[in-house]
Amino acid sequence: MDVSRQQARSSDGTEPAGGPTPERGPRARTKRLMLETATRLMQAGVTPSVSEVAEAAEVSRATAYRYFPSQAALVQAVVDEGLGPILTWQSTSTDAERRVRELFDTAMPRIEAFEATFKAALKLSLDQWARRQAGTLGGEPAFTRGHRVDLLKQAIAPLKGSLPPRDFKRLAQALSLIFGVEVLIVLKDIWGLDSRGTRSVAQWAAGALVRAAVAESIEGGDSNDPTVAAE
Repeated sequence: MDVSRQQARSSDGTEPAGGPTPERGPRARTKRLMLETATRLMQAGVTPSVSEVAEAAEVSRATAYRYFPSQAALVQAVVDEGLGPILTWQSTSTDAERRVRELFDTAMPRIEAFEATFKAALKLSLDQWARRQAGTLGGEPAFTRGHRVDLLKQAIAPLKGSLPPRDFKRLAQALSLIFGVEVLIVLKDIWGLDSRGTRSVAQWAAGALVRAAVAESIEGGDSNDPTVAAE
């Protein structure tokens, strides 16, 4: 079974679960073809250029660049496609620890399913960083990553009134270390854990961080920790 093709669309051939209602018409079909092709390539571990996707999809380069003017724009679209229901995650719980657990329960299976895609996107981010450091990036648009920031802030939102702003931000920052494809790199690739073990460790760490932040606040911990990143 071709996992990338299966996961690039739902059973009726439209957007993945949680995605928007698909557009109609020839332009929408061309864009969809390019996204599916790019997803297939990234699920195979490749970080394709717009030209490479155009060639694989048998679309002219001029047409391809009308839809995706840069590699960063293309990869961002594929990443958003892969994230799917994670981007629309919501919780009705008023308990921060439960909300974080729910977010991880929603996100981690999806991140694992599109692990190769997210690793390919990470590779682009690291490659751009290296070229920026070397002064060779030029005017190429930057590939930005940041969905986890809003998602994690949303997950711990019930603590916004009880934690000082700097402590609230620090908790979100700490949780971001164990949320995303990076946790798979550490726990699966380095430690050799399977999916169940990876999720268990990530959930345990997330719960521990939330409880520690709450306990520190109750005990009157130092909210002026200079190590917390400034706004």
